Amino acid sequence: MDNFVAIDVETANYHPTSICAIGAVKVINKCIVDRFYHLVKPEPNWYVRKFSEEIHGIFPHHTDNQPCFDKVWKELNHFIDNLPLVAHNKSFDERCIRATCRTYQIDFPENGFYCTLAASRHQIPRQLCSSYSLPQICNFLGIPFNNHHNALADAEACAKIAISIL
Repeated sequence: MDNFVAIDVETANYHPTSICAIGAVKVINKCIVDRFYHLVKPEPNWYVRKFSEEIHGIFPHHTDNQPCFDKVWKELNHFIDNLPLVAHNKSFDERCIRATCRTYQIDFPENGFYCTLAASRHQIPRQLCSSYSLPQICNFLGIPFNNHHNALADAEACAKIAISIL
């Protein structure tokens, strides 16, 4: 795959509609050409301490004055255009985006959605990699990666994995 948008979302709580950050990286001809990142006021707008403190570090004061998903999605959907989407563990990201689109009565784009986690499991023998997590796959492929659970950093890591193995 030469052209796609890698995408990642972070959630505020256990509800898939509670997207509080979204990152996307556009790849054209196997080159990263653009990036998109936005904090989002989640729905429902409450945070689970573990998510905020241990996972992504996003707190209510970061998102209270941010736009809701429907406003962010308009801009992101334009960014995506007609390109297929890619995520590491797409089942999570796709479930969250689809659920939030339903909440806001937005049509989910049917551009195709691919998974670097599934591709990694298919192409990299288990004995060569301690796990198929995003940081471990990046490490295995020699892709520099830090700031795990920042939506933009995760989307960029996913894009680089996709360029390598899809």
